[in-house]
Amino acid sequence: MDNPGGRTVEIPSMRSDSANSQASGRVVLAATILGSSMAFLDGTVVNVALPALQNAFHASLADVQWVVEAYALLLAALLLVGGSLGDIFGRRKIYICGVVVFAAASAWCGLAQDIHMLIWARSLQGFGAALLVPGSLALITASFPPSTRGQAIGTWSGFSAITSAIGPVIGGWLIEHSTWRWVFFLNLPLALAVILLSARVPESRNVEISRRVDWLGALLVTLGLGGITYGLIELPSRALPNPRMIAAAIILGVLLLVAFVAVEYYSRAPMVSLTLFRSRNFTGANLLTLFLYAALGGLMFFFPMDLIQIQHYTATQAGAAFLPFVAIMFGLSRWAGGLVAHYGSRLPLTVGPLVAAGGIALFAIVPQNGSYWAAFFPPIVVMGLGMVISVAPLTTTVMNAVPDSESGLGSGVNNAVSRLAALLAVAAFGAVLATVFNHALDQHLSQLTMSPDVRAQVDAARPQLAAAHNPAPAVQYAITESFLSGYRSVIWIASALAVLSSLTAWLLIEPGRPSSADGVSS
Repeated sequence: MDNPGGRTVEIPSMRSDSANSQASGRVVLAATILGSSMAFLDGTVVNVALPALQNAFHASLADVQWVVEAYALLLAALLLVGGSLGDIFGRRKIYICGVVVFAAASAWCGLAQDIHMLIWARSLQGFGAALLVPGSLALITASFPPSTRGQAIGTWSGFSAITSAIGPVIGGWLIEHSTWRWVFFLNLPLALAVILLSARVPESRNVEISRRVDWLGALLVTLGLGGITYGLIELPSRALPNPRMIAAAIILGVLLLVAFVAVEYYSRAPMVSLTLFRSRNFTGANLLTLFLYAALGGLMFFFPMDLIQIQHYTATQAGAAFLPFVAIMFGLSRWAGGLVAHYGSRLPLTVGPLVAAGGIALFAIVPQNGSYWAAFFPPIVVMGLGMVISVAPLTTTVMNAVPDSESGLGSGVNNAVSRLAALLAVAAFGAVLATVFNHALDQHLSQLTMSPDVRAQVDAARPQLAAAHNPAPAVQYAITESFLSGYRSVIWIASALAVLSSLTAWLLIEPGRPSSADGVSS
C-alpha cells in the first residue's frame, strides 16, 4: 500500500493471496458495517422514541435534548481519542472494546428508571461509540488498497444507512406494541455478532506513533463543548435561576475550546495533529461536513416530533417515513463511491449538498396536513439524492487527504466534526424553536379569553412544546401552530446551512481527480 506519510503500518498479509484478500475484505466490511450501524442506529431510533420518552417521564424539551446530547457530546469530544487509541494499541482491539462498552451502556439505557439515569447511561453509550466509530473506517482503510477503497467505503456507507434506517421501523413497532426500552435492547444481539466477526479481522496499527494519549486535550474539548451545549439548551428556559450563569457557561465553553487548540498546537503528542489541516481538501471537507451534518442533524431531531405529535403518526409509521431515503442510500451509495475517481471531489461535493438543501427546504413548503406521499415523500427523496451524492465522495476525500499511517486519526477528526455538527445543531435549533414557539404562543393566547388558572396550566406545559396537551380546542390549536412556526424556522436554517456547505466545496475543495497517493506530508 502507498504510504505518503513515510511511516510504516502493520498491514495484513492477506493481500498476497487474492482469494484470502476477498474473504477477509468481506469479513472486515461485515464487522465494520454492523458495528458502526449500532452507533448510527441509535441516532435515528432514539429520535423516534423521544415522544414516548416525553410521555413516560413527563419530560421537557430540554430533558429529551439531553438524552440525545449526552450521547452526542461524549461521542464528538472523544472520537479523536478513539481514533488515536486505535492507531496506538490496535484498531481491532479498540474497536471491540468500544462494542463491549456500547452494549453494556445500551442495557443500562433499557433498564433506566428515570430521565436522569437514562441521560447518564447515554453518556456511557457515547463513550463506547467514540471507540468503535472511528475504528470502522480505519479498519477499512487499512484493509483495502486505494484502488478499491472508494467502493469499499461506498458499500460501508450504503449498508450502514440501510441498517440505520430499518432500525427505526423495528424500534417504532416495538415502541407502539411494547415499550421504548427495546429500542436500546436491540443493540445487544448486534454487538454479539460484531464481536464474533471482529475476532477474524486482521489487526493494524501505526507502529511509529507516540504511545502517549492526550487526556488534557480530551478534557478541554469535552468541557468546552459541554459548556456551550448546556448554555444553548437551557437558554430558552423561562425559569432560569441566573441568566448570567448561562452566558458564563457559553463563554467558558468557547474559551476552553480555544485552550484546546493551543494545547494541540504545542503538545508533543496531540490528540489531533493540526498539520492535517494543511491539506486544503481535508480542511474543506471537514468544514463542509460541519455545515451539512448540522442541517441533517437538526432536521432528524425534530422531524419525528412533527410526525408523531403534530401529524399523529404512529411510532411505526414515523420510523418508516425515511425508508425512501434508505433505499436511495443503499441503491446508489456504491455508485457514489466511484464519483471521485471519475469527476474529482469538487463537483459531487458541490452538487450533492445543493440538492440536499432543496430537499430540506421542501419540508417547510409542503402542506403539513397532506398525505405522506404529497407532503413528506418528495422532500425525503430529494434530500436522499443530495446526501447520496455527498456522503461517499466526502468520506473518500477525507481519507485520501491523510497518510495511511494516520487513517484512524483522520477518520476520527471527520467523524468528530459530523457529530459536533449534530450536537450543536440540536442545541442551537432547540433554542430557536423554543424561542419562536414561545413568541408565537404568546401572540395566539393574547387573542383568547381564558382564566388565570388555565393560562397558568398552559405556561407550565410550555417546556414540553408539541407534547403539551390542553382540553380546549382553541388552546391546542395555538400550541400546534406555535410549534409549526418554530419547526419551519429550524428547517429554513437547516436548508441555508446545506447551501453553505455546497459553497464551501466549490471554494475550498481542489478540482481534478485525486492521485492514489493523495495525502499530506508529515
